[in-house]
Amino acid sequence: MKRAWKISSEAAQTRDRFLHRRGSHNKTPTNNSLNPSSSQSCKASASHAQLLREFTSQKPSATSQSAWPNIAALFLNNWIVPDDSTAKQDQRQRVSVLKDELFKYSGDAENIEIVLEGKGVPLFRNYYDGSAVVELLKYLASSPDLALQVFNWRRGQLDYRAPMTTEEYAKGITLAGKLKDVDLAAELFAEAANKKLKGTSLYNALMGAYMYNGLAAKCQLVFQDLKREATCKPTIVTYNILISVFGRLMLVDHMEATLREIKDVNLSLNLNTYNNLIAGYVTAWMWDNMEKTYMIMKADDVQPDIITHLLMLRGYAHSGKLKRMEEIYELVRDHVNTNEMSLIRAMICAYCRSSVSNKVEKIEELLTLIPENEYRPWLNVLLICVYANEDLLEQMENLISQAFEHNTSVKTAAIMRCIVSSYFRNDAVDKLANFVKCSESAGWKLCRSLYHCKMVMYSSQRRLAEMEMVLDEMKQVNFYFSKKTFWILYKAYSQWGQKSKLQQVLGMMCKHGYEVPLNACCS
Repeated sequence: MKRAWKISSEAAQTRDRFLHRRGSHNKTPTNNSLNPSSSQSCKASASHAQLLREFTSQKPSATSQSAWPNIAALFLNNWIVPDDSTAKQDQRQRVSVLKDELFKYSGDAENIEIVLEGKGVPLFRNYYDGSAVVELLKYLASSPDLALQVFNWRRGQLDYRAPMTTEEYAKGITLAGKLKDVDLAAELFAEAANKKLKGTSLYNALMGAYMYNGLAAKCQLVFQDLKREATCKPTIVTYNILISVFGRLMLVDHMEATLREIKDVNLSLNLNTYNNLIAGYVTAWMWDNMEKTYMIMKADDVQPDIITHLLMLRGYAHSGKLKRMEEIYELVRDHVNTNEMSLIRAMICAYCRSSVSNKVEKIEELLTLIPENEYRPWLNVLLICVYANEDLLEQMENLISQAFEHNTSVKTAAIMRCIVSSYFRNDAVDKLANFVKCSESAGWKLCRSLYHCKMVMYSSQRRLAEMEMVLDEMKQVNFYFSKKTFWILYKAYSQWGQKSKLQQVLGMMCKHGYEVPLNACCS
């Protein structure tokens, strides 16, 4: 024992001389170094600058001063692989090659497993921290089924050699959520917990899976569990998920309460926070709050991204603020014209509801961007009404023909009256007659206005026989004569001197108890 103590004492003296020589080369004294384990435990709850202040202010006791924390500090930066480092780039390149190989066999489970065994195992064993697996799953995000197959293989085949990490489980939970398999997401979370893997990213992933599948109540329960967790705390990502959940449900009060909680815990709002807030206000049609949030975002030096601009474009389109809509559109024109047909339709709707003089030109310019296979019945009917109100008969009839071809059914009398009014103003009775006939066959909403309009137009052209045939058409669709029907007949026969038929009409009016014109009684 004495000899052991002597050796230990000599080793300590050697260590002290080594550290003294190391310190003598430094021109300026250094602060107490960071303890890696302590840094990891505080990572989720404080910013980088706060961590530095916290640890540099700590004064270790005499018994805790040893060389190991100082030596660890010398290598601390070497444990972290920067995203732009040569090693990281090499990893990405190798993972990308594996990703391309897997995509070749997408849907072929047997060959995928062969590729993973032959090329995946050597690659993943070089990265025991699971970073290669996480990187691969990112690359496979566009094919969630394939990504989940790779994850399940990793889960079953490699775990005995290199235990799965928290981030790998978080990726798996996210994949399960995208595939609408919330049971699998919960199973993976429980499996990670059983392995003593704890982390905010796991909770965030499970909350995201529930959010993606519309399970707001379960999402909130997971959030409450996270707040009770001693080893990790909610991050801004956690609160962003909550804001998104409440925004989708139009629970604006809850969304704003979450925002206040973010400020209470001294977390900084990031781009996703603002985007989720704007999305919530757009969903709730709270245009002023949407615009106010956008202005605050820019005032806080948070640069809007493409998602922000797309949300604002949709909001301005729905609210009818055309000038601001056009300003945002100019910022994202190329992207919208190629990828956002729903936003193109929203802009068309905005112009349809507006009273600007050149709205038809604006509408037709946007319509050229929509492929033929992107037909939408509601948009077709809306455009029919626009062209009808503008008395653009040819364009209106082209859209009506498209509606008949796509078996679109109009069930609103107001739309039918809008179409009829356009035919009336253009004095196109024959076209109106054809439209009424097609509408009867297609099951569109029928109303007396269709037939009364035909009668008036036939009468104006002294086509009384055809006018009388309309009465038979009304009987076939169970429209009985109304007071207005008799008045149309009365004026037609009076105008063209058909006295005998005029007397018959007067008799029918008396029979049905309708008021008889005074000039008819005098005559």
